[in-house]
Amino acid sequence: MMGVIGATLAFAFLNGLHDSSGLVATAISSRSISPRVALVVASLAEFVGPFIFGTAVAETIGKDLVAPSAITLDVLFTAIVSAIVWNLVTWYFGLPSSSTHALLGGLIGAVTITHGFQYLQFAGFAKVLIALFISPVIGLVIGYVFMAKTLDITAHFSPRINFIFTRVQILNVIALALSHGTNDGQKSMGLIALALVAAKVQQGFTVPIWVTLLVALAMTLGVNSAGWRIMKTLGGKIYRLRPVHAFAAQTSSAAIILGAALVGAPVSTTQVVSTTIMGVGSAERVSGVRWGVAGQIVMGWLLTIPASTLVAAGLQFVFAAWLKI
Repeated sequence: MMGVIGATLAFAFLNGLHDSSGLVATAISSRSISPRVALVVASLAEFVGPFIFGTAVAETIGKDLVAPSAITLDVLFTAIVSAIVWNLVTWYFGLPSSSTHALLGGLIGAVTITHGFQYLQFAGFAKVLIALFISPVIGLVIGYVFMAKTLDITAHFSPRINFIFTRVQILNVIALALSHGTNDGQKSMGLIALALVAAKVQQGFTVPIWVTLLVALAMTLGVNSAGWRIMKTLGGKIYRLRPVHAFAAQTSSAAIILGAALVGAPVSTTQVVSTTIMGVGSAERVSGVRWGVAGQIVMGWLLTIPASTLVAAGLQFVFAAWLKI
C-alpha cells in the first residue's frame, strides 16, 4: 500500500509541475506579474484548493471507472506509474498533454491485462471522456466570446485600461490555482482512497483529511518547481499575449475548471488553458494564432490515452511475470 501512496504523491507532484505552466504562463508572458510572485501566489492557492470544494471529482475516479472487485494494489500501482512515465515524456518535450488522460489510459491498460475489459465501467469512462473532450471545445468558445465582449466593452477606453488588466492578474492566478487544486488534486485523493479500500484499511470510499493534506502538499511543491518547458509553449507559442489576453484566458479557464470540479467532472487544466488561449487569440486575429503549434498539442492529447494504455499493459505484464519468478 505504501508503494501506491508514494506513487500517487509522485503523480500529484508531477501533475503540479506539469500544470504549473497553465496556471501562470499567461500572466508571466504578458508581463503582468513577475515569475517569482506568480509561482508563490499560485502555490499558496493550489494548497488551499483541495480543502474547500468538496470531493465530487475524487468520487468519480474512485467509484465510477472500475468495478470494485478489480481494484487491487498492483493494478493501481501500474496505472499510476504509467501515467507518471507519460507525464515525464511530455514534460521533457514541452508538450502540454493531459495528466487525466494519462491516468485513464493507465487504468484501462492495467485493469484489462489483469482482469479483462468487462471490469471497466464504461458508463463512468464515457462520462469522464465526454467531459475531457468537450471541455477544450468549451474553452475555445468561451475564450472567444469573453475576449470579444471584453474588446467591445473597452473599445473606447484609453490605453490606461491595461493597468487594470495587469493588476487583476493576481486575482486570476489565485482563481485558476484554486480551481486546479480542487479538480486535479481530487484525482490523486481518489486514488489513495481506493488504495485504502483495496488494502482493507477502510471499508467505504471516503477521503481522510490526511490524504487531502499530503496531496495538497505534493501538488504545491510541484507547482512551485515550475514546468518551464511547457510554460514556454503556452505563454508565447500559441498566441502573442498582452495583459488583456491573459485576463480573458485565465478568467475563462478558471470558471470552466471550477465548474467541472463542482459537478464531479475531471478535466485537464492544460487542455482548457490551451484552448482558451486559442479562443482569445481568435477573437482578436485568427491569423495570429499559431495553429501549427495548436495541432501539435491536439495530437499530444489524442496520443495520451492509447500511449499510456500500452505502457500500463506492458508494465502489468512485466510485473506479473516478475512476481511468478
